[in-house]
Amino acid sequence: MKVKVIIHQAEEGGYWAEVPAIPGCATQGDDFEELLKNIYEAVEACLMVDVSDYKVSDTDKIMEIAI
Repeated sequence: MKVKVIIHQAEEGGYWAEVPAIPGCATQGDDFEELLKNIYEAVEACLMVDVSDYKVSDTDKIMEIAI
C-alpha cells in the first residue's frame, strides 16, 4: 500500500508532514532523515488497532500483515 505524504518546511526550522489519507496523521522532524523515520512511526500508530477491544474466541487467530 502506498500513501501520499505532504512535507512542509517548518517556520521554526525542520520539517513537518501530514498524511491526507489518514485523518489526524501528522509528524515532524528536525531534519529530513528524522522526519522520514517519524512518518513511518506515525502511520503505523494511526493504523494500529488494539485487538483487545474485540471479542476473540479460542478458535480465532490474530495475524499481523505489512501494508
